[in-house]
Amino acid sequence: MARWAIAIHGGAGVDPNLPEHRQEEAKRVLARCLQVGMDALRGGARALDVVEAVVRELETDPFFNSGRGSALTRRGTVEMEASIMDGRGRRCGAVSGVSTVKNPVSLARLVMDKSPHSYLAFDGAEEFARDQGVEVVDNSYFITEDNVGMLKLAKEANSILFDYRIPLAGPETCSALAGSENHSGMVINGLPISIYAPETVGCAVVDSNGFCAAATSTGGLMNKMAGRIGDSPLIGSGTYACDLCAVSCTGEGEAIIRSTLARDVAAVMEYRGAGLQEAVDYCVKERLDEGFAGLIAVSRSGEVAYGFNCTGMFRGCATEDGFMEVGIWE
Repeated sequence: MARWAIAIHGGAGVDPNLPEHRQEEAKRVLARCLQVGMDALRGGARALDVVEAVVRELETDPFFNSGRGSALTRRGTVEMEASIMDGRGRRCGAVSGVSTVKNPVSLARLVMDKSPHSYLAFDGAEEFARDQGVEVVDNSYFITEDNVGMLKLAKEANSILFDYRIPLAGPETCSALAGSENHSGMVINGLPISIYAPETVGCAVVDSNGFCAAATSTGGLMNKMAGRIGDSPLIGSGTYACDLCAVSCTGEGEAIIRSTLARDVAAVMEYRGAGLQEAVDYCVKERLDEGFAGLIAVSRSGEVAYGFNCTGMFRGCATEDGFMEVGIWE
């Protein structure tokens, strides 16, 4: 019997001035969702079922940027995306542009299990959801008051805004941000962005049979263009699982896409014979070019690893031998 292990994340790139009470809230959410996965693994659940269950929990809680609490498009709506992958046979499913499905990760699972395809988007994904009888809600369910305020700030600054959790300080905040062409000194595809703290969620698991699986879910970028698709639903970029390992990524989606970051971790293990943490470190340090991101990973032998090249990553991990950790910073 193999040893089970689980890793979860709630986004890489954290505002260093995030208030202490918000840090503690994030840790509580991560610990609760991590416990859901640990209990399932102790009960003999399959890796694929565990990653779906854990990401559903993360989607349901409004703290992170997935499901309820997702970032808003410039139109003020929510467009969500998710993917899931089974290391056994590298089966996968993904959805983009979902606006009424309560748990996008479960719709991605259905695309994998109940359709002849691997990826459905927008109207096609919504139609498939209704055909499958999944729970749907009005788009307003996903929208929070905090996000409405942060979208206003992003629009006034004429910028993509990553961190929608930072409380608004009033009109002077908008004016200060709007007056700065590049508030954080960072760019995406050559365009300035504001505060860097994407909060995609994800889970990577190896079960007691040595089978690996991964899932990732997000609402994307605050003030993103309608129709934008990030790395989270792209197999090999934001999510990957095979017989060696499972990986879920978070951060600057455009950089993750360019580097096929999740697949590269598995490739470094497969082709160079690297261990899990060595592969993670190499990919984070060498494959992101000028991008900023992080990832979590597990191996079929029960190891857990993570890495990021930005300020902090919301994360948690646990193994069968009793190790458990929830953290944000280095």
